[in-house]
Amino acid sequence: MDMQLDPAGDDLPLMANTSHILVKHYVLDLDVDFESQVIEGTIVLFLEDGDRFKKQNRSVEEACQSESNKGCKLGMPEPCHVPVTNARTLSSEMEYNDCAICSKGEKDTSDKDGNHDNQEHAAGVSSSKRCCDTGNHGSEEFLLVLDCCDLSVLKVEEVDVAAVPGMEKFTRSPELTVVSEELRNQIVRELVTLPANRWREQLDYYARCSQAAGCGELLFDTDTWSLQIRKTGAQTATDFPHAIRIWYKTKPEGRSVTWTSDQSGRPCVYTVGSPVNNRALFPCQEPPVAMSTWQATVRAAASFVVLMSGENSAKPTQLWEGCSSWYYYVTMPMPASTFTIAVGCWTELKMEPCSSGDSATETPFSPSEADFRHVGVCSHMEYPCRFQNAFATTQQIIPHRVFAPVCLTGACQETLLQLIPPCLSAAHSVLGTHPFSRLDVLIVPANFPSLGMASPHIMFLSQSILTGGSHLCGTRLCHEIAHAWFGLALGARDWTEEWLSEGFASHLEDVFWAAAQQLAPREAREQQELRACLRWRRLQDEMQSSPAEMQVLRPNKDKTGHTSDSGASVIKHGLNPEKIFMQVHYLKGYFLLRFLAERLGDETYFSFLRKFVHAFHGQLILSQDFLQMLLENIPEEKRLELSVENIYQDWLESSGIPKLLPDQLVLLLEHLLEQKTLSHRTLRSLQRTYQLQDQDAEVRHRWCELIVKHKFTKAYESVERFLQEDQRLVPARHAQKADSRKRGLPPWIWSGAALGFRVLLHR
Repeated sequence: MDMQLDPAGDDLPLMANTSHILVKHYVLDLDVDFESQVIEGTIVLFLEDGDRFKKQNRSVEEACQSESNKGCKLGMPEPCHVPVTNARTLSSEMEYNDCAICSKGEKDTSDKDGNHDNQEHAAGVSSSKRCCDTGNHGSEEFLLVLDCCDLSVLKVEEVDVAAVPGMEKFTRSPELTVVSEELRNQIVRELVTLPANRWREQLDYYARCSQAAGCGELLFDTDTWSLQIRKTGAQTATDFPHAIRIWYKTKPEGRSVTWTSDQSGRPCVYTVGSPVNNRALFPCQEPPVAMSTWQATVRAAASFVVLMSGENSAKPTQLWEGCSSWYYYVTMPMPASTFTIAVGCWTELKMEPCSSGDSATETPFSPSEADFRHVGVCSHMEYPCRFQNAFATTQQIIPHRVFAPVCLTGACQETLLQLIPPCLSAAHSVLGTHPFSRLDVLIVPANFPSLGMASPHIMFLSQSILTGGSHLCGTRLCHEIAHAWFGLALGARDWTEEWLSEGFASHLEDVFWAAAQQLAPREAREQQELRACLRWRRLQDEMQSSPAEMQVLRPNKDKTGHTSDSGASVIKHGLNPEKIFMQVHYLKGYFLLRFLAERLGDETYFSFLRKFVHAFHGQLILSQDFLQMLLENIPEEKRLELSVENIYQDWLESSGIPKLLPDQLVLLLEHLLEQKTLSHRTLRSLQRTYQLQDQDAEVRHRWCELIVKHKFTKAYESVERFLQEDQRLVPARHAQKADSRKRGLPPWIWSGAALGFRVLLHR
């Protein structure tokens, strides 16, 4: 992937050198100041060097290769180079003693961007190999590169984890007599690899280590997109400190969070789902492969509520008069981009007591040593997985809370609160185990740029869904619930493959919503057909108004999932301002999945989907992982000419609308039936282009309607054949209007089985 990053372009760089070192856990300790519109504090990173996690990746890959014989294949990226033109690095010839570090209370020595680089003069390097290959440079120091922008970094230091009482259990020595860098790193290595059933102990030690004293400041530099950290003498990732603390603060104009007022006029701040993700909220590793856990303590004025991606339903702890603290944690490794926070004067809506059938909502699920039991084998890295807990697998409705500005509580009470339980239950009936143990739902301020956004354990919804009945609210709720599986529990390894998240959520929202309404199969089918028709029209409009290069679902083609040797990569069009308004990944992805479900049949398709979720939850996937496993599960007679390569060519790697398949042909013909006039020349062209007389009965049904409506006499034989062979497809409701006017057609049209077909002349 030999690409140059154009500073004036719309590609988003992911700078973190994740191939050399990974963040395994974040501990955030933050203060939210609404007066200055700044979030300030520290973040402690617990790291694992490349040699160790590469061994773990090989173990996971081997497990999936074993599973692949039964339909599970996990592709691994091949290395490629990404020269980055605007990255800067420290010159190895410069003196590292001339530091200008500014901590709290000291004179501000920040540059014009608010950064406190402790290297007085940084060298600008264009297309430097060292910018991309930040591993072992021989005599040069190892460079830890984090994704970072719009932040003021104040200080970076190593954390003395060996000074924490009780840490000797993580070493081979009964007593910590001689403390060295190697010993500290050994402690962290043992801490980050504790087994899943010791997660409480692990979180406790993370917290205690994060409060330990520093044992030496580290050199750092910043540029437009990254924070670069080094330690003198540390030449490899193995030598680099494995626990570091970063002192920093956000900027009011930072792009990861939005400072605004809610609908009641009270101040609030929340992560808005920015194209730059969370790198303007805290320094982190943004590439999806950097899956980590986190815990966070956030302090704010006592009148504010802090909501966050967390497994626990946090309650405030009063620190002193007028100030409260909130604590959340996550034990399931997730990309840092999924971290979400919202702070505001939200009101929690109290729900009516649950019926006995909903008793699962009354007792929050929390994986404990007693509950932790295997009910199946998982292929992901070890964590307290709900798919392995017998109680969680049967929990149809997970515990949930709803928050909103005080002025919208009435609207939420009338609509939203009533819909959450049936929508959660419907999702469970389709896909099985809820990946997350609980859910907070927040009605966000009016400036929120979409109808909803899902994150681990928390969902943002727009106020727009609260009016006009339950339909919009229900469908959007189902869409965001679907992301718990597709987008979160199963994430795209390459962010350009958004369809793996949005296409699945769009397809599943219809299925969930029909189940939540308890519709009969015929009613569900009619509702889904109508929504498919509306989506088809939106997709057609989108194709006409968007650039061809942004209509491709797999733009990197055979380079999808590839990174540079360091792990850095570029997300094509990731910063394009038009992208947020586009729905190509939603709509083309939806129609691909709809086509596949039609080909297999719903029962077979959703049975496979549950199998796929069980095989890949807690992991990152590419299109090929889904398609290969799917095709291996399709009966030979239904596979026909389907192949991964054909689907790539027709759906994922081409712009425009895919070539029409039976399902899409039906929608096209439905649209043409609404036209008042069509020339016989147009009809001949349709018949010749799509061989309509040889399509399936559903397509021929609509084709016969067009023939009759426009008196296309040369194709009357197709109508006769349809009436003789496919009487069951003539809708019963049309038979009730069998006495409608004849339209000048031959007498045979009105005899026998054709009676019910007359109304097809004009709907």
